Amino acid sequence: MEQILLTSLVVVATLFGAGMVVPQILRLHRTENTDGVSVAWIGVGVAMNSWWTAYALGVELWSLLPVSVSGVLLYVTLAMQMFRLRGAGQIRGFLLGVITVGVIPLPALLLGGLEAAGIVIGLSYAVQFSPAVRESLRSKDLLGLSPSTWLMAFGEAVIWFVYGAAVVDVALIIGGAGGAVASAVILTRLYRVLRPRIVLTGLTSS
Repeated sequence: MEQILLTSLVVVATLFGAGMVVPQILRLHRTENTDGVSVAWIGVGVAMNSWWTAYALGVELWSLLPVSVSGVLLYVTLAMQMFRLRGAGQIRGFLLGVITVGVIPLPALLLGGLEAAGIVIGLSYAVQFSPAVRESLRSKDLLGLSPSTWLMAFGEAVIWFVYGAAVVDVALIIGGAGGAVASAVILTRLYRVLRPRIVLTGLTSS
């Protein structure tokens, strides 16, 4: 029974993880409004999902592999959209996100192996959303942000935290906890900024 429950959690987390960037891609395609979207966060997403792919392959955590591989592809797609809408100048911020987080697990990998790197990857995942949090707090209207993306990000993070606790995987526990907190901050910010407009629109149309 416990194994069935854990498997179900992995399936749901996989669906959330693989699909969370899709609403953001669709929103940018539809509105062409990038306000509130951090290009550095996208670069971090590429780096982190690349590391999770390496970690999953190394420790044979096959349940994580579909999420990480599809994550790399989707974040790259999102980056291409941002370059198109904001210009090639955004490549610098994107690469900064990739390099800054991409090199962090390397010392742990060289000194302590993949398990040690996994813990660092988990810590890095815990701060993966930091650029997105910072951008959401700085931006005024957040019309470029997709609430669905961050709802799914929150759900995925909570599930991986629970799954990590069940299988005693420190990397997943740390990453899940940090991801959940960051997603919650962004969702709260979205609610505070967008709710008055929704109410005003409702009053205007009534």
